[in-house]
Amino acid sequence: MFGPLARLSPRTRLIAAAFGLSALALGLWFGFGRGAGGDGQPWVTARAQLGDLEDSTTALGTFQPRDFVDVGTQVSGQLRKVFVQIGDTVAEHQLLAEIDPTIYGTRVDAGRAQLQNLRALLTEKQAQFALAKEQYERQGRMLRAQATSEEAFQSAETAWKTTQAQVAQLRAQIQQVESNLRGDEANLGYTRVYAPMNGTVVSQPARQGQTLNASQLAPVILRIADLSTMTVWTQVSEADVNKLRIGQDVYFTTLGQPDRRWWGNLHQILPTPEVINNVVLYNALFDVPNPDGSLGIQMSAQVFFVHDSVKNAILIPAAALAVAEARERDLGAQKGARKKKDGGPGGESRQDQKPDAGPKDKNAATVLVIKGGKPEPRPVTTGVRNRVQVQIVSGLEAGDEVVIGFRQPDGAKGGASKQSQPGAPMIRPRL
Repeated sequence: MFGPLARLSPRTRLIAAAFGLSALALGLWFGFGRGAGGDGQPWVTARAQLGDLEDSTTALGTFQPRDFVDVGTQVSGQLRKVFVQIGDTVAEHQLLAEIDPTIYGTRVDAGRAQLQNLRALLTEKQAQFALAKEQYERQGRMLRAQATSEEAFQSAETAWKTTQAQVAQLRAQIQQVESNLRGDEANLGYTRVYAPMNGTVVSQPARQGQTLNASQLAPVILRIADLSTMTVWTQVSEADVNKLRIGQDVYFTTLGQPDRRWWGNLHQILPTPEVINNVVLYNALFDVPNPDGSLGIQMSAQVFFVHDSVKNAILIPAAALAVAEARERDLGAQKGARKKKDGGPGGESRQDQKPDAGPKDKNAATVLVIKGGKPEPRPVTTGVRNRVQVQIVSGLEAGDEVVIGFRQPDGAKGGASKQSQPGAPMIRPRL
C-alpha cells in the first residue's frame, strides 16, 4: 500500500519518522531563526552618510508671457490688409494691419466741407454785424441830436443785436462740426492699426478680408507678447499652499531639458482657487528670464518650491525616526501595562507620576544605532527633513549604522521574508 515503506519493519519505520521530524525541525530553525535577516539579524539597517538635502513642495506649471497685449480695432469694417504673420517680431508703432477706410474718409471729407461752409457764413455774418453796429451807433448820435426818430434808432439796435446772435450761433456750429470732424479723423486713423509695444506676434484670430464689427466689443486682430520674460503659472493643492511664502526660492525643470534648472522667486499667490474634479488648486506665480527663447508658451514645468535646504550634511533615512518612535510607544505601552498590573485598577500611584516636562523640542528625536552588534537608542538633533531623508545636526557621525525596519520571519505571511514598515504590525526582537 505504501510502496517500499510497507516492506520495512516497524522499528525501521519509527527510526525513519524520527529522522524526518528532526530534519523538519532543523529546517524550521534555520527558516525562523537564521533566515529572518539573511545575515542572521532581524533588523534592516542603513548608514548615515554625507549629502545634500532639500525640503520642497512639488507642483506642475505652465508658461505664459508676463507682458502681452491683444491688439484690436476701434472701428468696424473689412480687414483689408495684415502686414505681419504669427512669429514675426514687431517694434512699437509699427504698422500691423489696415481696415477699409472708405466710409471714414468720406465722413472726414463731408465734415471738412461743412466746416468750410460755416466759416464762410461766419465771415458774412461778421460783416453784417459790423455794418449793423455802425448803423446803431450813428442812429444813437442822431437821436441825441434829435435828427432821427426813436423808431429808426430801435430798428438799428435790433439789427445789431440780431447779427451779433447770428455770429455767436455760427461759431457754436463751427465748434460742433470741428468736434465731429476730430472724431471722424480719429476713426479714419484707427483704420491703420499700429503695434503698442515691442514683441512677437503669437496669435492672429482675425484673417485678411474678414469683416470686423466693433459696435459692442473690440475685435482682436492679433496678440503681441514679450517673450523675454515668462511667468510660470503653478497650481498648488490646498494642502500645500499654506507652506508657500512670497519671495521664497523656486526652481523648475522642463520635459525638453530635464537636467537644467531655472530659478526664480515666488511673487504672487492668487486668492481665488480653481476647482478641477473636486480638487481645490491655487495659482502661484513667479517670473523667469527667457533671453534665449527656449521657454515657450504653454510648455509644462515640474516646479519645486524650496522651503529649506542644506549641503554636505549628515543624512539618514526618515524611516529610522519612525522605527525609534514606534519602539518608544511599544515600551511605553508595556511599562504602563506593568504598572497597572502592579498598582491595581487605579493605575500608577501618585509617587510614580512625573510632572510635565513642558513642550518637547521638535528637533529632538531618537534613533536606534547598531553598537556592538545590537541596536541601542541614541538621542539626536534633526534639521532639514523631507519624506525620504532627515538631516542629523548632532548625535551621529557619517558611517554610523541605524535601524530603519525589521524583517518578518519566513512563512509568517505567505512564506516570504518581508520588511516591516513603520506603523504596521511588526515582529520585533527584545532590544
